[in-house]
Amino acid sequence: MKDFETIIWDWNGTLLDDVDVCIESINSMLSVRGHNALDRAAYRDIFTFPVRDYYELAGFDFSKERFDVVAIEFIDLYREKVRQCGVFPHARPALDWFAGKGYSQYVISAMEHRFLMETLRQCGIDHYFEDFSGVRDHLANGKATMAADFIQKRGIIPEKTLFIGDTLHDFEVADGLGMNCLLVAEGHQSEVRLKESGCEVVGSLSQVMKRMNQ
Repeated sequence: MKDFETIIWDWNGTLLDDVDVCIESINSMLSVRGHNALDRAAYRDIFTFPVRDYYELAGFDFSKERFDVVAIEFIDLYREKVRQCGVFPHARPALDWFAGKGYSQYVISAMEHRFLMETLRQCGIDHYFEDFSGVRDHLANGKATMAADFIQKRGIIPEKTLFIGDTLHDFEVADGLGMNCLLVAEGHQSEVRLKESGCEVVGSLSQVMKRMNQ
């Protein structure tokens, strides 16, 4: 891959291994509403941004209940469970590798900012990053605008930046800002869906360093 100066990481599903916790949380909500549970394959096939669309695909009816109420219910369940989560097995080796090569590393996430800070510290990897930014509410809105403001304020050069994520939305954000993107297919969306974007896809974080050396 071409030379870069900066690595911007997504958090959920890219570094943080929280897919199973998300599935458990949404299935708890579906169960009390009389809907069928999602297995891992079904979840990864329907998860999307904006998350309101994902909830509707899962079976929620926002003509009968408010989206913001559902979103907060999910976050409450998720927050109880996320302490069980750690980072993916190859997350620290990847972060160490980029640090050793002198890259500046950042995190941009659709997670609420204070919650992002809490989970980064919980996982013991906050020291790898020069800065990080999450959204200002729990509705997972505004990641593209937030990313644009983030790179402008820090003088990050998009053409010299690699965005590493796990969803089509990460590719959309990176592409919209003129950044290169690499998607990792062990998170919230299936490899088949990710490859349909035309973005380069690797199977796991262990392959990221190999790809950078090519």
